[in-house]
Order: sequence, then C-alpha cells, then structure tokens
Amino acid sequence: MINLEFFPSRRLALYMVRLFVTRSLAVMVALVLVLMTLDLLGESGKILAVPGNGDADLWRYVSLRIPLLISRFLPFSVLLGTLIAFVGLNQHSEVVAMKAAGLSAHQILAPLVVASIVVAAALFSFNEGVVVNSARIVNAWSDNDYKPIPPDRGILSNVWVLSGDDLVHAGIVNGRGNRLVARRVGIYDRSGGVLQRVIQAASMAPLPSHNWLLRDVRIYDGNMNVITKKPQATGLQGVTPDQLTIAKVDPTELDYWTLKRRIRELEAAGRPTDEARAGLAHKISGPLSTLLMPLLAAVAAFGLARSGQVLLRAATGMALGFAYFVADNFSLAMGNAGAYPPLIAAWAPFLLFLLIGETVLVRTEE
Repeated sequence: MINLEFFPSRRLALYMVRLFVTRSLAVMVALVLVLMTLDLLGESGKILAVPGNGDADLWRYVSLRIPLLISRFLPFSVLLGTLIAFVGLNQHSEVVAMKAAGLSAHQILAPLVVASIVVAAALFSFNEGVVVNSARIVNAWSDNDYKPIPPDRGILSNVWVLSGDDLVHAGIVNGRGNRLVARRVGIYDRSGGVLQRVIQAASMAPLPSHNWLLRDVRIYDGNMNVITKKPQATGLQGVTPDQLTIAKVDPTELDYWTLKRRIRELEAAGRPTDEARAGLAHKISGPLSTLLMPLLAAVAAFGLARSGQVLLRAATGMALGFAYFVADNFSLAMGNAGAYPPLIAAWAPFLLFLLIGETVLVRTEE
C-alpha cells in the first residue's frame, strides 16, 4: 500500500537528514582544509615577502579566505555528501526497505529537500554577512601586494575610469562622497589617442572646487622625456567621486541590497548593468543550487545494490553535479558579457538541471 504522506515517518526523516548533514559537513571540512593548505602554500611567500608581515598576517589571510572557500564549495560538498549517504543506504538495502514500506522516491528525498532549503538559506545569510566583506578585503589586500590597506569602509581595488580621452587608475578606493580617498593613482593623459603624460600619485582626495588634490606626485612628460616630482598638485577637473565608486561594481564584494543600490546608480549614470544584474540574481540562485544536489545524486540511491551498478550510478550522479557547475559558470560568464539576459544567465542552469534531475529520478524509479 502506497503511503501518501509527505513525511510518513518522523524518525526516518530525522535519520535521513542526519546522514545528509553529517556527510556533507565532513566533505566540506575536508575540501576546505585541503584547498586552504594549497592556497596558503602558493600565497605565503608573497605575504611574508612584505616587510612587517608575519605569522599573524598568514592567519589573517586564512581567516579571510576560508569563508570564500566555504561559499564556493558548499554546494559541491552537499553533492558529494549526498552521494556518500545514498551509496551507503543502497548497499545496506535500506532504500529497498523504505520502498517495500510503501515510500516513493520523492518521499525518500523529501527530508533532504527540506534540509537543503535550510542549508540554502544559511548559505545566503553567510554570503551576505561574511563572504562579501571577506572578498572585498582579501581582494584589495592582494591587489596591494599584501601591503597594509586602510580599514574597510566600502573599499574597492583596481578601479579604472575613463575621463574624456584620459584613463584614471586607482589601486585602492576607500570611502564615499567627499570623504573618498584613492591611493596608488595613475592618470594617463592622452590626446587624440596618443599618450602625452603619465601622472602618478600616492593618493588623491576630492576638493570642493570639483577638482582633486594629488599628493606625492610624479609626472612623466612623453614629449619632453622629463620626469617632474611635486609634493602635491591638482587635476582631474570634472571627475566626481561617484565615478570612482561605480566604476567597479563586483557582485561578489557587495551584499544584495548594496548591489541593488549600485545598479540604480549605474542606470542613472548610463552605464551597462548586465553583469551587476546577473550577479544580483545569482545571489539567490547560487545558494539554491544546494536544493538540486539531492535530486541529482538520487540516481545513486535507487536500483539494486546486487546489480553491481552502484559505482556507475554514483559516477552518474557526480557527473550530473559537475555538469551543473560547468553550465552555471558558463551561463553566468555569458550573462556578464551581455550575451544572455541577466535572469536567464542566473536561473536557466538551475531550472534545466531541476528538470533533468526530476526526469532521471522518475525514469530510475520506473
């Protein structure tokens, strides 16, 4: 007799959720430890090469990078953890016992789907509260060659602005409005597409006269082949602080509501918003990818263990998961390039693999 309740057994549901959560956490911890170790081996030399940096800076780097690794690899950890749990259930004939008790494949997966929704909500909150801040700081620190950076107040790094024919580059931009300060500034003075002068400054700040005060200035005149140094100078008439703050809008470094505000600023300035809009939509679809993982891994749960195809089924589930991550990254890249509409770029892979997972599940059950 078929049981039509969504959760036919509370004890069975808790058992499935416990297997799902413990296996996924174990895989995530192992992945993060391995990847963090490899990352630190590659970056530790650069960090310690800066005078004044020591062990505390290595630990600071670890504390900033771990949230990024957790955010990126949590959905993949959920996929592997679910596969491990399902293979164990299959080999011990527990799935056969569940189906013999009248449970359908969807009822077996229901507790994992609910748990995945909780994980997705937790991942979204973690991204908004921790990951965006860590990404902003570690990217700015890395772009500054791991030299000290100012305290984070909406810090941006590697910002480029086009002002007429001139190009303006700022290594670090900190603050907003009249309190904005840009450091490691380069101004490439061009006329008719030909470089005339290169002006470098240690820092610059806006003046009330819609001008900028540049400090520790070094000017190279390409026509005279002469280098001039000045303690300070003024320039960049007409360039506003807002041009620097909206010149680089990285969705990975901004929380959801701040990114929405930056999109409105980009629209008001007549700047393209495709990349920002795709990133905004992906802030929802990305964490929700954990919802797909039990569905894609379910192919390993159903089918008789004695058929000798458990390993093949697990490999199929892993291949489906890998295919989703490849399609998601490809679609997001196409959205950033403007080839796909932002909503399509963020949501098409999710909906496609939701249908694929459901189709595979129904066919497997039959």
